[in-house]
Amino acid sequence: MTVEANSALDPNTSLLVFFGTELARIRTLKGLSQERLAKLAHTTQSMLSKVESAKRVPSEDLARDLDIALGTDGHFQRLYPFVIYYAYPSWFLPFLELERNAVSIRSFQGLIFHGLVQTEDYARTILADARPDNLEDLVAARMTRQAIFEREERPHAWFIVDECVLMRHIGGPAVMRTQFERLLEAGQHPRTVIQVIPRTVVSHPGLEGPFTVLGFDEGEDVLHVDGFSQGRTTADQREVAVGARTYDLLRAVALSPDASAELIRRHLEELGT
Repeated sequence: MTVEANSALDPNTSLLVFFGTELARIRTLKGLSQERLAKLAHTTQSMLSKVESAKRVPSEDLARDLDIALGTDGHFQRLYPFVIYYAYPSWFLPFLELERNAVSIRSFQGLIFHGLVQTEDYARTILADARPDNLEDLVAARMTRQAIFEREERPHAWFIVDECVLMRHIGGPAVMRTQFERLLEAGQHPRTVIQVIPRTVVSHPGLEGPFTVLGFDEGEDVLHVDGFSQGRTTADQREVAVGARTYDLLRAVALSPDASAELIRRHLEELGT
């Protein structure tokens, strides 16, 4: 992104935008291209472009590396906590850190697609319904979480959804079309499995609510249960065991990955062109 394009952003609208415009401003003063700065800060030109345009939330490591590369004496590291505070709810930050370090993710969703497989337009539609003041920050934060799939050793991820999620056309046909395509693409990766529980299965243990089980190279698994105002994360192995067993039961009643992909394609075809 050029500085001219980035100048269209108003740094007074949010801290995430302020971070991005500051980065573009200082980078330009130093006479550095995005490509050159990306090499100095151990990141990619694409990520820098997204951070400068407030499309992604910077990581703490990136903030540190930017200060080193630009010689800004901790400027971006001091901004980072404020950006995070406004981009993510405080209760969500511990789970976010766990999600970043997980080597396995098992998720069930009965109402919407999991944030890790949502398209930007799908996420924006869902988040906009609550009429937040910082909508674009929230969208950028959700999209940033998907960076875990860009790691060299990406996690093994298993997403199970109820077919009613496919039937709820959030944002209309155009949004759902790209969302279905995103699911089909994600399911082609050998480390990602997507399964659908067909509507013919009228009762299953997932009706009690969405949840996620995270696994790690070291340490015990953790369970995260979504809630109305906030979720709850626990390492109590009795609860985690119940979550793992419930997930096994959901896998047993879900369609196979291939059959699930075929069902998603049928829903995609029903949207028309």
